[in-house]
Amino acid sequence: GESDGLPPLRLVFFRAGGHNESSGEALDALRGVSREKTDVPLIVTPRPRLGTWQPGNLPPATASEAMQDALYHLAQPVVLTEFQGQPALGAGGRLSLDGGEGLPIFALAPALRPEDLGDPGFVADHGIQYPYVAGAMASGIGSAEIVIAMSRAGMLGFFGAGGLPLPQVEAAIERVQRELGSAPYGFNLLHSPQEPDLEAAVVDLYLKRGVHLVEAAAYMSMTLPLIRYRVSGIHRAADGTIVTPNRVIAKVSRVEVASRFFSPPPANMLAKLVESGQITAEEAELAKHIPVAQDLTAEADSGGHTDNRPALAMLPTMIALRDRLQAEHGYAQRLRVGAAGGISTPASAAAAFAMGAAYVLTGSVNQSCVESGTSDLVRQMLAAAQQADVAMAPAGDMFEMGVKVQVLKRGTMFAMRAQKLYDLYKAYEGLEAIPEDVRAGLEKDLFRAPLEEIWTGTRDFFLTRDPSQVERAERDPKHRMALVFRWYLGLSSRWSKGGDPSRKADYQIWCGPAMGAFNEWVKGSALEASENRRVVTVALNILVGACALTRWNILRMAGHAIAPELAHGRVLPLDQLQALLV
Repeated sequence: GESDGLPPLRLVFFRAGGHNESSGEALDALRGVSREKTDVPLIVTPRPRLGTWQPGNLPPATASEAMQDALYHLAQPVVLTEFQGQPALGAGGRLSLDGGEGLPIFALAPALRPEDLGDPGFVADHGIQYPYVAGAMASGIGSAEIVIAMSRAGMLGFFGAGGLPLPQVEAAIERVQRELGSAPYGFNLLHSPQEPDLEAAVVDLYLKRGVHLVEAAAYMSMTLPLIRYRVSGIHRAADGTIVTPNRVIAKVSRVEVASRFFSPPPANMLAKLVESGQITAEEAELAKHIPVAQDLTAEADSGGHTDNRPALAMLPTMIALRDRLQAEHGYAQRLRVGAAGGISTPASAAAAFAMGAAYVLTGSVNQSCVESGTSDLVRQMLAAAQQADVAMAPAGDMFEMGVKVQVLKRGTMFAMRAQKLYDLYKAYEGLEAIPEDVRAGLEKDLFRAPLEEIWTGTRDFFLTRDPSQVERAERDPKHRMALVFRWYLGLSSRWSKGGDPSRKADYQIWCGPAMGAFNEWVKGSALEASENRRVVTVALNILVGACALTRWNILRMAGHAIAPELAHGRVLPLDQLQALLV
């Protein structure tokens, strides 16, 4: 009965035997029931009431649409109650944990806004409102427009400087600094093992122009330019605390690389930098007390450079590493781990935050937005992608090392053609050794010009960019072949970025499976069309939806059946999102 203030007990009878034999055995094991019995009573114990709730402006919601409305009133607590004999959700109103008049409360989820997700230290240190980052996409696909839009909306964006000539990078710095002033922004620092002088030149530019935050990507070990950037200008404040003007957010997928970023700069590198006059002895001494990167993005299965690691396994591993190295080094500012790779829906963001991510970082989904530095044709191709429409292909910047990147395969033959070039590179010692019929096919289908003509243009390019590459190629036929093949790999991304229709089959479009998940989520909404996608609208939909889904999960995990359709996050226009955040 209900005299004790509890709803009636429910008895569920399970008939053992017949088609339910295995399930009956499982119940017997759980309940210690003899197999001689045919009807096994399974008592479902009701959860106790937490208190009472009196509605405010919003009545209790029993229909799915209205229940989801309650979940999306993020600034107000939401309760699971019962109204007119049906489960109901209520937002706002008056709560009483001591009982009294009102409807019963069976579960309670607190107010939860996007700024409450993640690590509050991350948003405070970087001067942003929300723990959300738009990661760098090379060749300016992570554009100045993205960086500016994200910053103005209280989030962080990185310009994709990788692969761009220095004058273009400097022009982007000038624009971002002019439009944002002191507001937060970041630029990409891409490891260039084949062109170390280029990496050093980019660091020179960042130090000269006052770029104080970089996303370090594709690193396998520490480099002198990276350490120089991090350590330059380090000093003690008047209260004795160490001040590091330049910050690094590392993007990694391997534990051994993460360990290097979470450790102090290598002593031998600091000594070399002091010896060469690039940092002072005092800066080197202070550098022993800081990590190379305080923030590290655990990059799971993503577009571009990736090891295709599963986020569910990698993120907890990186967090455990964080805790171990924090305890080992005792840093004054705690280490933090964010999540990337597969983040494109409220569910994926909510899962990352539930596992302890300090922030989430998106990539592929931003490339399909109108602010990205690519072509409308590429945006349309991305908007049509499904989760299986991706493949691994040789990377242009690390071609000789066999490193691969994840790209879109739907609508393009790039992955297959790039792999053919790598197979030829491994099989032959130079262009002259390639069989004539194979060479003719390359010149007709991929290069559309004689290979010697391609080499002439490649040679002129590297005489300006990095003359040492030409010197090596003229001594080593295999390196010459690699540079010619990299011509195709490099231009394939330019053809896609520029939208060259004659080269659509050769488009290199960096993309991860998150793109397909996003497309499935927004199907039927305004964001299904690429021309309606804007980075801030996408980001806020993901964050707001993650908050609503987290609240749904809290209610669900209190032991009550909550309509599963409520877990499907809404897709809202920007004005409605902003109204929810007031």
